[in-house]
Amino acid sequence: MGNYNTIQGGKGYVNRSKRKKLAIDDSLNKPVPTHDGIKSVMADNLCNFSTNSDLCICMVTWNMNGQVSYEDLVELFGNNRGFDLLVVGLQEVPRKDLARLLQDALVDTHELLGRATMQSLQLYVFGTKNSYMFVEEMKVDKHGVGGCGGMRRRKKGAVAISINYKGLKLVFITCHLAAHARNVEERNSQCRHISHSLFSKYSTNPYTNPAHITVWLGDLNYRLQGINTHPARNIIHRDLHKLDRIHGVRVLRRIRSNELLRSKDQLLQEAERGQIFDGYCEGTLAFKPTYKYNIGSSNYDTSYKVRVPAWTDRILFKIEDPNKITANLHCYESVDDIYSSDHKPVRAHLCLKVHK
Repeated sequence: MGNYNTIQGGKGYVNRSKRKKLAIDDSLNKPVPTHDGIKSVMADNLCNFSTNSDLCICMVTWNMNGQVSYEDLVELFGNNRGFDLLVVGLQEVPRKDLARLLQDALVDTHELLGRATMQSLQLYVFGTKNSYMFVEEMKVDKHGVGGCGGMRRRKKGAVAISINYKGLKLVFITCHLAAHARNVEERNSQCRHISHSLFSKYSTNPYTNPAHITVWLGDLNYRLQGINTHPARNIIHRDLHKLDRIHGVRVLRRIRSNELLRSKDQLLQEAERGQIFDGYCEGTLAFKPTYKYNIGSSNYDTSYKVRVPAWTDRILFKIEDPNKITANLHCYESVDDIYSSDHKPVRAHLCLKVHK
């Protein structure tokens, strides 16, 4: 399928677009694969939805913990809605007509173009009014990897939408992977199974027509490893985190204070090993870890488990050919003023420029 060539690992699997450059290990005189890992991209916070971009996309992921309100959705999307497309990936969705709630929250600016659902795992794509005329083709798919989709509303797997919009093939995947810090290899395996399975029924050779851009957003559930909860919380609660993000120098200082935590992040570690998401991009993790909070507050878990905070909720993107399309990340942030879940939502704003 499309741009999934960058999900690495697994016996006998070879990157089809790069065919992995080989480096020489002089000590053994044998070729060994090199890996790009996940590239960290600084968000510039400068987009004004001008005509300088061909397509602006707002992307949101949120584990809802079985709760939702209209007010939360309004807060989720913010006031500045000049983006062309809005992609909403949701996990642990409650038993409500969520599509209707989303449409009500966006009724003045956007309309529903497509959806993909698998019980409590749901994905929606909205476009500006009358934007359906720019949709040339749309496909949806899903792949389950376990979990409880019934009363507990914790279905694991992924749902995806492939859409040809204004001549660009875009693939959006929202996923909910295995929980618990110890299950790193299980999460890696789930990523590979999902990437190999989605949309495979549509083509005998899914790599003949790759997507221009592929986006994964969801509760990937990768944790911090090698640091205990209290040292992690001490780093998070330093005053540097509370400084106004508008001032660039202050943002830089906060990012530097996060470097230790980022070095413990399992997702970045596994990508660096070439197991998953090789060659993808992600905004710099300049916001606080998004899990696990006490519901109704901005305080981290005070239950008997006292979980180590983690960036479980992520948005990753991959451009198939950077020489043809330039992607500018203008925002990558958590939405901290929503308190109904034990996760904070994460929002990204990406603008694309096509080189003719």
